[in-house]
Amino acid sequence: MVLGSLNLFSLKFKRALITGATGHLGTDMSQALAEAGATVILNGRNKDNLLKLHNKLKNNGLVSEISCFDITKATEIIEFCNKEHEKPIDIIVNNAYHGGAGTIEYSSLAQFRESYETGIVAVQNLVQSLLPNLRHAVVLHGGASVINIASMYGMVSPDLSIYDNPEVSNPPFYGAVKAALIQWTRYAACEFGKEKIRFNTISPGPFPNNSAIKNTKFIQKLTNKVPMKRIGKPYELGGPLVFLASEASSFVNGANIVVDGGWTIK
Repeated sequence: MVLGSLNLFSLKFKRALITGATGHLGTDMSQALAEAGATVILNGRNKDNLLKLHNKLKNNGLVSEISCFDITKATEIIEFCNKEHEKPIDIIVNNAYHGGAGTIEYSSLAQFRESYETGIVAVQNLVQSLLPNLRHAVVLHGGASVINIASMYGMVSPDLSIYDNPEVSNPPFYGAVKAALIQWTRYAACEFGKEKIRFNTISPGPFPNNSAIKNTKFIQKLTNKVPMKRIGKPYELGGPLVFLASEASSFVNGANIVVDGGWTIK
């Protein structure tokens, strides 16, 4: 399919599911998908937050649907799939994550299990359950795209010296889960590429949340490690996301797009 250079990035007539839609990065990614023309299925566990984002998009003339369910609960995934029966889902963005902080010494097995359940087990279950919807999208629109949100810490270890104490450090299970997600994505790309269902990851770098931004000393430490000498802004993930979701990346499969200002090249 040959499209004009601008139309390559259009998501018009596409349906996109994003998990963790109202989170720190999820909100801007949801908006980017909607601005590109997709009908965005907003997923999360807090219905009030989903409704706020839905109304914000609606007020800007953008289209979204609310789908409030817990991706770690198989029964709720089944219920969602039943509602989506025979509907195409062209794009899945696996963005949800839940975990704590700490080091190997200062973290618990419960934190490890929770992060794995959200960050990799739920991804496997959700994608597996929605394969009929992805395949339906291939029939209708010629392809489908799954984008998994990983992290630069799935590639390199955190610099523990930038944290004030071990209890608030970026934890070992976070990077382990994100590394697993990158590898799972490569596997999926090999398995489903022949069906025109593409799998790719985006690995954000330093995108501290609003709470962390208040710690100016910590932000300066982050900034010093980035060749561009600044931290990332959530909206800057929108471009790579729309690229991977759209026909602009029709021959990109199994890639890991790193959005870190150059952090991992040093």
